[in-house]
Amino acid sequence: MSRPYQKLVLICVHGKSCPQQGALDLCAAFRQKVIQLGIQDQIRVVKSGCLAQCGHGPMVAIEPSGEWYCTVTTDDVEPLLEGPILADKPLARLRYLAKKDGKNVLPRDQWPIAATTDPS
Repeated sequence: MSRPYQKLVLICVHGKSCPQQGALDLCAAFRQKVIQLGIQDQIRVVKSGCLAQCGHGPMVAIEPSGEWYCTVTTDDVEPLLEGPILADKPLARLRYLAKKDGKNVLPRDQWPIAATTDPS
């Protein structure tokens, strides 16, 4: 089976925490870098619905490898592109290993990245 893109980069931009933790800026930074590198025909950056890992975000999932990354910021775009996305080399410092299957939601006072926007 052929795929139109080699990799999909799914960025959670919905839910309780990711949008407040800079996910939209992260998505824009990923798209800009992909275009700058001229790889938009190989890498597709997609705004995702909630990935139900609230508080661990912004969350990035890479397909088809199935790797998830947490607390991703715009500063992490290049290392993620150079490592797991283009070279299939995991980036350990951001790798998300869920403590259990399914939802893994942190209370707001335990978010590793503070909200940058007001939820109201």
